[in-house]
Amino acid sequence: MRYVFKVFGRIMAIERAGDRWNCYLLGADGKRRKAELAIPSDISHEELSQYLYDIYHESATPTNGDIVEIVSQRV
Repeated sequence: MRYVFKVFGRIMAIERAGDRWNCYLLGADGKRRKAELAIPSDISHEELSQYLYDIYHESATPTNGDIVEIVSQRV
């Protein structure tokens, strides 16, 4: 399963692969690169936003002050 978050202005994709999480930073050009982030395997999807906030809170700015999950809408 793949989840996408806006993390204080940066777009991050987090994918579940078996019993582990893989994290990628997504560029404006559509490319992705591996993020240097380890998420414990026992973190659930519902806990990802809080975990990302705890790790990256020092990156907050007045205009990018939160973590938002980006949910794709399929028609």
